[in-house]
Amino acid sequence: MSIVYIVSAPSGSGKSTLVNELFKMVPHLDFSISYTTRAPRGSEKNGKEYFFVARGEFEAMIAADEFLEYAEVFGNEKVRGEYYGTARRFLREAEARGNDLVLDIDVQGASQVKEKIPQAVSIFILPPDRENLEWRLRSRGLDAEDEICRRLDTARREIENYSKYDYILVNKVVEQSADQLRDIVLSERLQRSAAELSAEEKRRVDRAQACRLEQARERVQPILASFNPQAGKGT
Repeated sequence: MSIVYIVSAPSGSGKSTLVNELFKMVPHLDFSISYTTRAPRGSEKNGKEYFFVARGEFEAMIAADEFLEYAEVFGNEKVRGEYYGTARRFLREAEARGNDLVLDIDVQGASQVKEKIPQAVSIFILPPDRENLEWRLRSRGLDAEDEICRRLDTARREIENYSKYDYILVNKVVEQSADQLRDIVLSERLQRSAAELSAEEKRRVDRAQACRLEQARERVQPILASFNPQAGKGT
């Protein structure tokens, strides 16, 4: 059975870069490309960044129970949001190839997948602090001021859900974080195999264990506090 790896992070935390590095280092991984009803942006191409579909087609897929998870986001009472979702077919295709599956999804989607696949491995990537995340968002030059503020507020709310994840990565240095992500993925494979582990494999498992939620709580508190001075108290 394929292992499903859920990777979540606030926008601007470097998640896409780390996932790209993971695929360079670890074989036998498939990536699930999300479906969305929003329009392509910039140079985005259908089937690469997303599968861009009409709202009616997306809702037909919902009715047919074709999604592992989906959500309507960024809407309000006056304006409809856009749908985003992960199709079940990617898991079937990964299993047919003997590969594991990586899902790049948000906190809400991660919760839905965990309900359906409790053995899925969830990994949350954090920025070092709010100031660092704001710098990353501004340096991209992609968003207007109100969008940056919205993303920072969303990041605060997402980070408060960190305790729902199995592993926590604080992305300070890309190379180190990519190595940690690789260790987590390979460690889960090793622990689910029946083979006796070599000394190096045991060291890899130990490195991954250092990123487990129980070991990471203290590292998260200053990050929470940088987004909301009250958030780190009594958590």
